[in-house]
Formats: sequence, structure tokens, C-alpha cells
Amino acid sequence: MNTASCPVSGAGLGLRRSFMNELEALPHNPVDFLEVAPENWMELGGSLGKKFAYFAERFPMLCHGLSLSIGSPDPLDEHFLIRLKRFLDKHKIVSYSEHLSYCSDNGHLYDLMPIPFTEEAVIHTANRIKRVQDILERRIVMENVSYYAAPGQEMDEMDFFNAVIKEADCDILLDVNNVYVNSINHNYDAKHYIKSVPSERIAYLHIAGHYDEAEDLKVDTHGADIIDPVWDLLQTSYQVHGVIPTLLERDFNIPSIDSLFTEVEQIRHYQSAQESSNVATA
Repeated sequence: MNTASCPVSGAGLGLRRSFMNELEALPHNPVDFLEVAPENWMELGGSLGKKFAYFAERFPMLCHGLSLSIGSPDPLDEHFLIRLKRFLDKHKIVSYSEHLSYCSDNGHLYDLMPIPFTEEAVIHTANRIKRVQDILERRIVMENVSYYAAPGQEMDEMDFFNAVIKEADCDILLDVNNVYVNSINHNYDAKHYIKSVPSERIAYLHIAGHYDEAEDLKVDTHGADIIDPVWDLLQTSYQVHGVIPTLLERDFNIPSIDSLFTEVEQIRHYQSAQESSNVATA
């Protein structure tokens, strides 16, 4: 049984300011839930603050953080976490996720850096996740990240990820595109990775596009359409773990809102196909 805490279903979209007005004007809800980076909205008032409040009332809202820096050697920013808790509570945010990475070391690094895959880092990171959960008074959701180097590696990525999640007793945001990108860049079997993730901890999925720097180097950009191998990996995820809520990320080169809805509908198509398959084999 899936015990992960993410009370949404269906297909969602990352909310971006460039299409907020178009989305607001629609008489129907073309997506099932939305996701934002809380750092971009926590301190906003005025018209944008009111607009966010409107969307948080109209749609189930998830937050996907950027600056927690959970694997950092720096002390946790507990002042930020207190402010974050107020924001999550005020807008009844249904889930908060972050990246299993770090982005600070005596100052912000402005990138998501890989945590060393070591036993020491497992304990350090898991203890910090536990502290975050205590402050926020909710389970949090950790995302597998794309990475381009593995300094000080003593474990493989999958073992490290699962060890942190188990030790911290938190949930998983499985980013399907990150699995694909890492499988090319680090030469491993993406489907084996998907199958190795514990189903009961998966709260929801991310899917996105990436940039082909070279045949053996993919860059996670969220700035392109989703390619067929990533769609295939999404279908594998549903086959292995069941139909899980899935969110489309698009951070730049943002196309028309209709193009975004087309990809959201593609997610729904694969979800429906898997549900039909499950019924047929029951």
C-alpha cells in the first residue's frame, strides 16, 4: 500500500507567471493540480500575492523548494523553515518537496550540487530531513536529482537515495527525466533504477524535457518538449508502481499554454491506458 502523503491525483503543471492570466481566464480547470517554488511567492503581496491566493484556492497546490540545501555542511536555515511553515499553512499547501542535493557552503552556490554518495552523508542528510519535518510538522518529499559528477563516491546513486529516504522516513518525488538524464550521463539502466524505488514512498512524479549536449551528455533544463524515451520511462513507472500523480515541469522556452496542455493530456493518456490495463488483468 502506498503510504506517501500527497493528496492529489491526475496530471499537474508547474505554475509560471508567463501564463497565469491565460490560466485564470479559463472557465474550466485543464490540470488537476499546480506546483510552485515557495521561495518565489512567500514574501509577495499586492496583485501577485492575491493572484497566488486565488490559484491556491482553485487548485490543489504543491510546493517544490529550491533553497533548503538539505545536504549542505552549513546549519539549516530554521528561520526560513518557520516562514515556510506559515506560508504552507496559510495557503493549505498539500505537499512540500525538495531536491536531494545542496546549494550552499558559506553562501549560496546558485546551483543544485550532488551530495557525496557516502554512508556519512546518508546519516547527515537524513538527520537534517528529520529536523525539517519536525519544524514543518509534516512529512516532506525528496526528489532524485540530475548530477554531472560524483565526488567522493562510495555508494551508487540508487543505494544512496534509498538509504537516505529510509533513514529519514520521508517520501519520494520521483523525477522520471532525471532518471533518464543520469542513466545516459552515468551509463546505467534507467528502468532498473525505476524498479528499485520503493513504491510505497512515492508521493508523485515529475516529467520534463532536457537538452542534448552530446550523444552521451544530457543536461536537465526543463526547457524542451518531452522526448519519446522519457515518455516510455513514464509508462514503465506506471507499470511498476501504479498510476501516480504526475507533474509537467517547464521552466524556460515556455511554449503556448495550449502546447503545455497537450503534454498534460499525454500524461493523462498514459495514466488512463495503465488504469485500463490494470482493470483488464484484474
